[in-house]
Amino acid sequence: MVASAPARVPESRTASGAMIWTALVVVYVVWGSTYLAIRVVVDAKIPPMLGMATRFLTAAVLMAIGLTIKSGWRRLRITRREAVGAATVGVLLLAFGNGAVAIAEQTVPSGLAALLVAAIPLWLMLLRVGGGERPRGMTWVGVLIGFGGAALLALSGGNTSAKPLSVAVLVVGTICWATGSRFAPQLGLPRDPLVTALYEMVFGGTAMVLLGVLRGEPARLHLDRIDGSGWIGLAYLVVFGSLLAYTAYSYLLANAPISLVGTYAYVNPAVAVFLGWLILNESLTWQILLGGAVIIVGVALVVTSERRRT
Repeated sequence: MVASAPARVPESRTASGAMIWTALVVVYVVWGSTYLAIRVVVDAKIPPMLGMATRFLTAAVLMAIGLTIKSGWRRLRITRREAVGAATVGVLLLAFGNGAVAIAEQTVPSGLAALLVAAIPLWLMLLRVGGGERPRGMTWVGVLIGFGGAALLALSGGNTSAKPLSVAVLVVGTICWATGSRFAPQLGLPRDPLVTALYEMVFGGTAMVLLGVLRGEPARLHLDRIDGSGWIGLAYLVVFGSLLAYTAYSYLLANAPISLVGTYAYVNPAVAVFLGWLILNESLTWQILLGGAVIIVGVALVVTSERRRT
């Protein structure tokens, strides 16, 4: 909003602002909980790529049915350019980004995985600078403070069973996610965010199936050995992690500044650490509390800076 705008904001702009903040809260909270759900799924002996492919393809089918019932099948029609854009984003965000998280969490604790993903806004900033943009100084400060808070959380201790290769896979996944998020608005995606999310899940889930086959996962899939917690975790990821949160994220990519969208990666670790304490009885130390507070300060600075920039 420019400085000369009238004091009274039009109703449509107010509704848009409310939608953006609602979507942010959904992504903040729900995606913070998905790290725990993914860990439950892989611990239940569900192969990571095939498990996440099931998550996204099931969500895509349910969404397609819902949209068809509500608006008719014509709503699902997209152009070739929109299909290419959705495939590009779906592969980068889901197959390489989310898939890397699932593979890494076979050895990386869910809280630590969330902390490593907190580097996404930093990658976003580097991509923006590489593209010739010059973010506001306060945005830089907010990103660095938020990253410092995540580092403080990482230094608070915890499980050290993570394998270096798993950590490397996760870092590559965060770079892929940041790249897809950064260039998504320029790829000619469908204007309807629900249709965008639907096709990204279709293409991303299909790519995950192919990657899972290449990794030999079908031979390791034994449905009779999967306990109830694995199915519950997978159902949670389908309904909340995909249908709800990923749709909200697609809406944000199309309607909110990318630095504001990227702040979810700072809040998710705090949510993941809290859930680890609440559900898994993980220790909650003063370092964790301080790190969470620093993260929130970083988010506040980025939000304030991007609001003024807009």
